[in-house]
Amino acid sequence: MADPPSIIGDPALLRRSGRVAGASIRDFLTDGSLAALCAELSSITGTRIELRDEADNLIDFDPAAGDRPWVVRPGGAPPPAHARRVPLRVGGRVIGALVVHAAPGTDEASIVHALGYLARASSELCDQELALWRRVKEVELMYRLSALLVRTGGAERVLAEALGSALDVLQLDAGSVVLLPEDALGTRGGDERELVLKASRGLSREWLESPLPLSRERLFERMALAGELVSVPDLLADERVPIRDQVKAEGLRAFLSAGLIFQGRPMGVIRLYAREPRIFTEAEGLLLRSVAEHAALAVQQARMRRILEEERELQRQLQLAADVQRRMLPPAGLSFPGFDIAARYVPSHRVGGDFYDVFPADKTLALTVGDVAGNGIAAALLMAGVRANLRTYAALGHSVADVLARVNDAMCRDTLESEFATLWYGQIDRDAGVLRYSSAGHEPPFIVRGGREVTDLRAGGLVAGVCPGETYEQGEVPLHAGDVLVAYTDGLPEAPNFARERFGARRVRASVLGALSDNPGARAAEIIERVLWDLRQFVGIHAKPDDQTIVVARVLA
Repeated sequence: MADPPSIIGDPALLRRSGRVAGASIRDFLTDGSLAALCAELSSITGTRIELRDEADNLIDFDPAAGDRPWVVRPGGAPPPAHARRVPLRVGGRVIGALVVHAAPGTDEASIVHALGYLARASSELCDQELALWRRVKEVELMYRLSALLVRTGGAERVLAEALGSALDVLQLDAGSVVLLPEDALGTRGGDERELVLKASRGLSREWLESPLPLSRERLFERMALAGELVSVPDLLADERVPIRDQVKAEGLRAFLSAGLIFQGRPMGVIRLYAREPRIFTEAEGLLLRSVAEHAALAVQQARMRRILEEERELQRQLQLAADVQRRMLPPAGLSFPGFDIAARYVPSHRVGGDFYDVFPADKTLALTVGDVAGNGIAAALLMAGVRANLRTYAALGHSVADVLARVNDAMCRDTLESEFATLWYGQIDRDAGVLRYSSAGHEPPFIVRGGREVTDLRAGGLVAGVCPGETYEQGEVPLHAGDVLVAYTDGLPEAPNFARERFGARRVRASVLGALSDNPGARAAEIIERVLWDLRQFVGIHAKPDDQTIVVARVLA
């Protein structure tokens, strides 16, 4: 048996442009069965029974009308004065009526009574259909908002879609979304006066740009940001609204608002308006909360996606900076006549503040090891400046102590009080067979002679970059074939193990002596490998807190 014709149904018919779904019986007509039933009852009872919409337009059954066998006849003759109306209601709203043209002498009361049952049954079906349509729309909305969580795009696009969807499903007329300003992590709690407009629909520029709050002391915003649902049936009748003239001019009446909250942190507020007074149901409030939660999550993901992209760009820039820094350092294996020189630089971050350099300077071989305060990009930039100054002054033929004094003055002039560097600088005069050196507060290098005798190189002065006009003591030691010069930064002796014991300068010296004891002719690179091996054995997998640099130079025969 075929199914009986449906009186109501098809949600597609509810999407009429410019109309509120469920406002008219026409939203629920499909095959015209209700209009056909009125015509059939008119024939059976001999009394004209009409179906009319909320505007009193006559709706007739018309089998010749095709897929939609009913027609609306606007502007027709109104029912006579003696006609009786049986209203059709959905959600308390009259959406149409069954009109009885009772002729004199007919049992009008019985007909009206019977039509009352028909009207109630029709209304119940319409209520169910409207509720089903709204649930479908809500599911569509949640699906759409969930899709935003995996879609690329900025926060403004996410909010615009969330706002439009909420207005459509809740059948409201206007709205806006405002957000708190962002910090480096994506958002921050703040004063409700800092809210910034991100999306709007159906509101004038004057309303959006007005500095006047909708509620006294911005109560509505504070409530929403605190996680409360704000529901106002009539803004013109609410004592908390001080700008009623502006509200009236904008044509707004009802108001519904919720906060965009992510993991307990307020991100913004979504505000919805109706142009007629309206009491919002609990279900509508819950729906708006869900929209706000989805929007907050989508916005946070959009922000985190942008932060991730910025982080990737920063990592690319760091890699470029690291490449530039490595190019500024001499190669680990250095070749200078009469010397075996090797170096190793291990930054604690991708870029760091340690540096070393070996270069010819005024008929001598210049060696330097330095450590700029801190690590990371700032230290690397400062390191580049110190290195450039040192090379410049060394090339001008200044003495070792004078070079450090000039580097110190340049740092004091160009850096902050918290920015300084320790620096050791030496020049090997091959012809004279001496090493002239000076230190700006740096860890003292040492010379090993004969595989056992150790001489510390302590002459110098204050760290560079603290006190302008500082003078530096210059030291001088003779060099002989087989002597081994070892210079390093404090990242080696200060490296801790899991017991928080430091490697110490004593162990650095012991590693060098051990390498020369095992192999008196050990090359500079082999000595460095021995020191770093002993350091790894001592530290284990403990993270490096500071950059580590070591330079070894052996005087050849």
